[in-house]
Amino acid sequence: MAHYLRWPDFLVPLIEIGILWVTFYYLLKYIQGTRGAGVLRGLIFSLVLLFLVVMQVTEYFQLDRIQHILKNWFIPALVTAVIVIFQPELRRGLVRMGQNPLFAGVLKGDAVFIDEIVEAATLMSKDRTGALLAIEREVSLSGFLEGAVRIDADLTSELIETIFFTGSPLHDGAVIVQHGRVTAAGCLFPLTDNPDLAKTLGTRHRAAIGVTEESDCVAVIVSEETGRISIAVKGQLLADLDKATLEAHLRRLLIREAGPAAPVEEAAP
Repeated sequence: MAHYLRWPDFLVPLIEIGILWVTFYYLLKYIQGTRGAGVLRGLIFSLVLLFLVVMQVTEYFQLDRIQHILKNWFIPALVTAVIVIFQPELRRGLVRMGQNPLFAGVLKGDAVFIDEIVEAATLMSKDRTGALLAIEREVSLSGFLEGAVRIDADLTSELIETIFFTGSPLHDGAVIVQHGRVTAAGCLFPLTDNPDLAKTLGTRHRAAIGVTEESDCVAVIVSEETGRISIAVKGQLLADLDKATLEAHLRRLLIREAGPAAPVEEAAP
């Protein structure tokens, strides 16, 4: 016969409170600063109002059927609503879980394209040509291909420079790199909602941070205003990189899957 561990009666509520406290603490910490934070506050207020008012009213008037509906249908409906409302936050959480060393794999394959990206970024930096490249890792970037111009070509520095040439109709969009090839250009990425970023960051940098929040890709940015080269990864920005530092970061992030260096909190656009 199985024997179950029985906690002392005075420990049970303490353990339950501790579990709930940790759960809600990390939940609130995770959504802090996101659009979901305001929704959660409104949701909590609605729940309190519902249970304090509606349940009391139904109990006072003995509305048993309504009470039955609230008790048996409300929680499943609430779970469904949370999934729909917080879909972006849940997606980011799953992506971050996949970035954990326990789950993440190592990107394999020929890394010659890294040299081409470094060369292109260095030349565009000298000319102050704005650019944004997103390099796919474990999480697919195919969801951002809608509305983009499909290319499917070998990645070369000449191709990257041509795409982002100021006179090119595709220079304002982003390039997606998959399996070492240029899959598409003119791609649009979601802008980050992070309120702690410097106000001086432009749209290109915010889009780079936004796409790395939605996936585990590595984004390379060249500022059109200053010519500075930056990398965005996991929602953080590594700014003002030279050629050697850029190459070192890309090789570490794309080949050995090591973590990024300490993020730079503020960077020029």
